[in-house]
Amino acid sequence: MGGFCGVVSKEDCVSDLFFGTDYHSHLGTHRGGMAVLNSNGRFHRSIHNIQNTPFRSKFEHDLAAFSGKVGIGVISDTDPQPLVMTSKLGTFAIVTVGLLTNIEELKDELFRNNCMQLQYSTTSGMVGPTEVVSALIATRDSIVDGLKYVHEKVKGSCSILLMDSNGKFYASRDRWGRTPIVLGKKDGSMIAVQESCALQNLGYEHVRDLGPGEIAELTPDGDITLVEPGKKMSICSFLWVYYGYPASSYEGRNVEMTRYRCGSALAKRTPTEADAACGIPDSGTSHALGYAHEAGIKFARPFVKYTPTWARSFMPQDQKQRERVASMKLIPIPGLIKDRRLVFCDDSIVRGTQLGKQALKLYSLGCKETHMRIACPPLVYPCKFINFSRSKNEYDLITRRYIRDKEGENADLDKYTNPDGEAYKGMVEYIRQKLNLTTLAFQRIDDLIQAIGLPEDQLCTYCWSGKDYAETGDCYHCPCHCEKDKSDKE
Repeated sequence: MGGFCGVVSKEDCVSDLFFGTDYHSHLGTHRGGMAVLNSNGRFHRSIHNIQNTPFRSKFEHDLAAFSGKVGIGVISDTDPQPLVMTSKLGTFAIVTVGLLTNIEELKDELFRNNCMQLQYSTTSGMVGPTEVVSALIATRDSIVDGLKYVHEKVKGSCSILLMDSNGKFYASRDRWGRTPIVLGKKDGSMIAVQESCALQNLGYEHVRDLGPGEIAELTPDGDITLVEPGKKMSICSFLWVYYGYPASSYEGRNVEMTRYRCGSALAKRTPTEADAACGIPDSGTSHALGYAHEAGIKFARPFVKYTPTWARSFMPQDQKQRERVASMKLIPIPGLIKDRRLVFCDDSIVRGTQLGKQALKLYSLGCKETHMRIACPPLVYPCKFINFSRSKNEYDLITRRYIRDKEGENADLDKYTNPDGEAYKGMVEYIRQKLNLTTLAFQRIDDLIQAIGLPEDQLCTYCWSGKDYAETGDCYHCPCHCEKDKSDKE
């Protein structure tokens, strides 16, 4: 996935930038980077591999070398960032978050037009997404026009923080608002972050969320909208289910409170007799608390998570390594398991390998019944809009393997997203048996939407429903300000 932070201040910004970026460490484990504009108009940049050492530990020794009033930082799971680029627009530093699904097409176009004259941004000799975005910006006549052009050209998503050598700082949220950018303010400073939880402990007050496709310039005294937000938004619902931080809020909806409501909805919709409600750490814990409260049963923690040295298990690309990390980081407490009927809440089922092994471990420790409640609907469509999963193949999904084995590769997928249909029920029963569970139920998509509290047409639910409102119908507001947009506005 990845996350970023940018600060512009009347005083030195380095401390707020460092800790603000660190608050995004849960979003990635590959690389971290910071760049600050010095008083002499030059950028000081540092990038470290954070796969085995946290961002804070890698960068705290670099802080003495940083000094300046504007800076950007990033946790990246793609290319090394920030990128510092010299172009006809001057020198600028940039960080990006998102997924360029048409990156090869964009690279071909840039090369054909002799625009891609940058050094390779990775040690493997590959041109990374941030470099492609930078080259797109540099083809226009101004930074703002370049940011608008990125919105027009990129398929997938791309949110950007950018600062130039004159100290101007820009925040650009992706065209459909799939990932958030939250603005905060304190006396003499402005901050732009993806995770709003970074604001409070740094002394910032929440100002607002940028709108989809909005481009703003931030100064120490406030923010100026340079490109108005679009009318369509399709923010990723999985932020609230899984990878968003519990203390963060997006579009005014807090993650932790949403997860409580998800758990409550599961308890109402799919009750079961159990001695305790339990969560698969971390995100499942919040869902289980909501379930326990609604069901009127005890909450228990039969699994605790060992976090000091183990990364998130979905990050490693190698399946065996993922499974090894998952098995090492969850430690059972036998006294809370033996002779008990337990209902577990988890955020999702992707491949199913981890959950199946956890169920076997529970039975080996004497668990009488293992009931599983999943906080989102079955994942049927691999995400094509943001970069939150290391899954490379649609058949990594246990749902798609079942559908392929049952009907072949050209099956009608829609019927497997209808919770009242027989095809859906058969798929869920197959997963239950495959994972050795006593019962299994998934959240209904309407209950999830209600738990989040935003209108359905403002949420991306593609991975569950195969539908995305931002990509359907007429483009009645386009951040590139095309002729269609102008006529519709009139």
